[in-house]
Amino acid sequence: MKLLDWTSRTALVTGATGIIGSWLVKELIGKGCKVVALMKDYDQNSEFFQSKSHLTCTLVDGCLENYASIENSINQNEVNTVFHLGAQPLVNVAHRSPLPTFETNIRGTYNILEACRRLGPNLIDRVIIASSDKAYGTHSDLPYREDMELRGRHPYEVSKTCTDLLAQSYAFTYQLPLAIVRAGNVYGGGDLNWDRIVPGTIKSILKGQSPVIRSDGSFVRDYLYVKDLAKGYVRVAEELGGSFQTGEAFNFGNEHPITVIELVKLIQSVTGSIELEPKILGTATGEIKSQYLSSAKSEKLLGWNPKHSLEEGLLETVTWYRNFFNDLVRNTRFSTKSSNGQKV
Repeated sequence: MKLLDWTSRTALVTGATGIIGSWLVKELIGKGCKVVALMKDYDQNSEFFQSKSHLTCTLVDGCLENYASIENSINQNEVNTVFHLGAQPLVNVAHRSPLPTFETNIRGTYNILEACRRLGPNLIDRVIIASSDKAYGTHSDLPYREDMELRGRHPYEVSKTCTDLLAQSYAFTYQLPLAIVRAGNVYGGGDLNWDRIVPGTIKSILKGQSPVIRSDGSFVRDYLYVKDLAKGYVRVAEELGGSFQTGEAFNFGNEHPITVIELVKLIQSVTGSIELEPKILGTATGEIKSQYLSSAKSEKLLGWNPKHSLEEGLLETVTWYRNFFNDLVRNTRFSTKSSNGQKV
């Protein structure tokens, strides 16, 4: 296992307020790394702010679509490591309105890559690009392996296929020192996109409501706990230039695929709410039927494997959301009393 002195490094993290970015920032801070967060929005409910990570980071206003803000963020803060996680992450949003997704996911990626290329080897020595299992598109031969063709078809898939190919192009043409991460469905505390199955199901159950399944419940996915993925990102950065060279892609998954309805039933089990009958809508569009990954390459070259079983990760996740909603209730009561002029 290669050792990297994170205390001497400055990392730019895009998408720092997202579920993966929030936990990656915490992982980097814990290793003594200086973190620069490119911020488009300041969602105070995100784990990035809830965990107070923002107090130990350099916050930079900017968006992925603006090349100048990216280059300035890297140059002025003397960044040497880039984790590009920022994206429009929702499949259904991309399906309804593809252009903004293409702008953020595709333009945002080539802006990052070009800024790193222009600033050159005197500054940047490693770039980690977040792709997705969606980049593979539909394959009958599963699990996905890193040498499989990338062939996204629906808008979100295409945006991630393009992200992936752009990164490969910069590695091949310009020898930009980079690696690509392709993860399965990621869950954990801090995901505030309620359309996603894990946070949406937990939110419904904690409110005493039946969970809603947009598909018919038979779609197969592999669910990876966010803390395990955050460690995977760090391992990729540590081994880049060591156990592998530029342009390599790595899958990260739990390797225990289950159907959506099985996942919902498991969440009901860990929350003790098995009496709630799920509502199956069968209205999902632009979704691949079955997706799951082989993580054999990540285990072999990075020494990585998930430390949390699905049930263990869900138990921690449910605890996070219980605390989150309890805090919201307390804060609402506090605000109401204050606005009424009562003592608090």
